[in-house]
Formats: sequence, structure tokens, C-alpha cells
Amino acid sequence: MEEAATHNSPRTWFLTSSLSPLCIRLIRLLLAHGDYVVACLPPAEIENDDRSAEFRELINECKSNRKDREGWKDRIRGIRCDGRVMGQCGAAIAEAVQVFGRIDILLCCKFEAVVGTVEELSTTPRTRNLVRDQFETIFFSQVNFIKAALPQFRAQHTGHIIILTSIGGHIGTPGMSIYTAATWALEGYCDSLAYEIAPFNIKVTVVQPNKEIQSLTNKIVFAPQLPYYDSDVNPAPSVREIYGNMLNANPETAIDHLVGAEERPDDIQYRYPKLPAAAYDKLVMETVHALTAIGGHENPPARHIVGFDGAIAVKEKLKTVTEELEDFVEASVAVDIFESELKKEARQGGNSGSGGRYMSEDVQMGMGA
Repeated sequence: MEEAATHNSPRTWFLTSSLSPLCIRLIRLLLAHGDYVVACLPPAEIENDDRSAEFRELINECKSNRKDREGWKDRIRGIRCDGRVMGQCGAAIAEAVQVFGRIDILLCCKFEAVVGTVEELSTTPRTRNLVRDQFETIFFSQVNFIKAALPQFRAQHTGHIIILTSIGGHIGTPGMSIYTAATWALEGYCDSLAYEIAPFNIKVTVVQPNKEIQSLTNKIVFAPQLPYYDSDVNPAPSVREIYGNMLNANPETAIDHLVGAEERPDDIQYRYPKLPAAAYDKLVMETVHALTAIGGHENPPARHIVGFDGAIAVKEKLKTVTEELEDFVEASVAVDIFESELKKEARQGGNSGSGGRYMSEDVQMGMGA
């Protein structure tokens, strides 16, 4: 059996998508640390000159004679791979093991955001296809990589799967219903997966930065807008307006705010945001450092929320859930057949530390014990 790499020894990372500004900065930090990196390159993105420019600069750095980049070119492997194709995922995993001998961390980091209300995504066959595309990108492609990596992790009897999502895994966002659904699907999948693979010493961690960190470093797709959801009708700031204003600040990424589903129902717009390098540094580095600290840790968290604002937002959501549970506790306990101390505690809002005992007694009574 192979020895697991300790947290401070060189680790082999496998990134399922490597062209975002966040991933570029992560790769640079990993190489500086002495780690090995397998960088998957989605064909549609690597062929986009603007999207791939920063990655190509990084590769040139790796090949340079700079003293502080010595050995980098030998510790990075780029692989063209479309995660939506299971066979390509399996081939990429096999190539990674052939080149570096093992994989310690699988980082699932493929992302794009579809912006559009439920109705706006229902107007034409093209907008309805955006729903499937969102799930293919966020959910199915990452599931394919996970399935391809599991036999290798089992053989090693060690491994760490990190899922980079966002606090959209906790909190729904108006205008991003399909993005939220795909994110929740992936997180639910991994919550169950974690139990299944724990006996093989394989860990799972979900890392959740703010939604803006993922959205502003990857493709944003805009479905045509319906007039019912215009800002004149809905005074609260919308995701469409926020992202649109940000993109319009740069002439190269400006979008047509006036395009509506009624005038041009098939006019789907997409952009890769372009921010100054310093702005990207400020935006993503907290998440980058969190990933490097958690990756390969002997006892990693099951879920890590990056940033104070995100943690506060999730706490508020959980507080709301708890308050609603307490407000409707009578409706919840009304379906219980047997009276028990647990039901009394629930009505009084007490803790249920002894609940397991009482539930066992109820189950025994129900079974005629």
C-alpha cells in the first residue's frame, strides 16, 4: 500500500478545470510550494484566446530560466479534457497517475453561471437548453471526474475530494435558480458520497466562497429578459443588473441590457468577465489560501465557508430555518403516533440529546417489542 502524502509534503493535485483566474493563482501557489499539478483544460475554453491567455502566460513562466521557477515545468501537466465525456475523464485520471504516480487531491472546480428567472429560462427551446447545460457543467461533469478518480483513491487507500462551489449551496438567489439547483445537487451528491468512501480513507470537503468569486472568474450566461422581471417592476437589485453593470464597465465585455425575450427570444448572451489583475488578486486569494490549507489535510472539514460575509449569510439562513422549525413544531410532532419525552422536549424547544433513547423505545413499541 502506498504511503499517504503528509499535509506538508509534496502533493499531487488534479484540477478539473484550470483556466479561471482563481485556478491560475492556485496553481502558481501550489508549484511554489513544491506540489504537482494536473491541469484539465476544457477544449472550448483553451481555444478561446482571451480565456486561456493567463494560463499560457503561466506555462511560459514554468518554462523560463527564472531561478524562482526552477523545476515548475516538470511538476505541471496540462490535459485537454471535456468533463461532460466520461471516457475523457477516465483517460485524464490515467494519464495523471502515469505521469506523477498518484493523485492526492481532486479539486472539482468547473463553473459557470446561468442568469435568468424560471420563466425566462422557459421561453424557447434554446433557453430551456440552458437548464440542461447548467447541470452538465456544474453537476454531471464533476460527477464524471469523481467516478473516474474513485478506483485510484481506493487503490491508494487515501485521497481527498474538494468541491469548490459557493454559498449558493446554502442560499437561493433570485435570477439564478438553475445555478442554485445544480450546486445543491452536487453538494447533496457529495454529502452522501462522503459516507460511502470514508472506509477507504477518502475525505470529502465542500468549499463555499461567496457567489461573486465564482461568477466573476468564469463564464456568465444571460437568458433574454422578460418585462415582468424588469427593475422597474422589481425594485430590489437583481443579479442580472449587478453583473450587467459590472460587465458594462469594460467596453470589451459590455452586454445589451435592452435585449428582451419578447423582442429577441433566442438572443442568449455570454461573457467572461475581465477585471484588472489586482482586482482578481483581491477577489480570489482568500479562497486560494483556504484551498491550499485544506487540501490533503489529515482531518479536513466536511464544509468550509470562505470569508466573514459568507459565514454571516449562512448563519442567518440557518437561523431562519431553526426559527421556522420552532414556529411549526406542533405541526411536526402532530404526526408522531406515540407520546414521548422527545415530543415534550420538541414542544418546549429543549435539546434532544436523549432523543435517540426515546425514539428507540417508540420504535420497539411500534414493532410490538
